Amino acid sequence: MALTRVEKERVTDSRLKLQSVARSLREIDPDRLPDYEAIESCLEDADKSLGRALRAASSNLEKR
Repeated sequence: MALTRVEKERVTDSRLKLQSVARSLREIDPDRLPDYEAIESCLEDADKSLGRALRAASSNLEKR
C-alpha cells in the first residue's frame, strides 16, 4: 500500500530521530547501561524497517 506524502514525512522524521538516538547511545559506556546491545540492535532494526518502507513506497510510485 502506498504511503501518502505526510506519512512518508512522518516515517522519515521518525527514522532521523532513531538515528539520532543511536548516535547518542554510542556515547554511553555499554557497561553502564543494562541491555545496551539489545537497545542498539532494536534501534538498528527499526531504522532498517523504516528505510525499507520508504524504499517500497518510492518503488510503488515508480511503477505507476
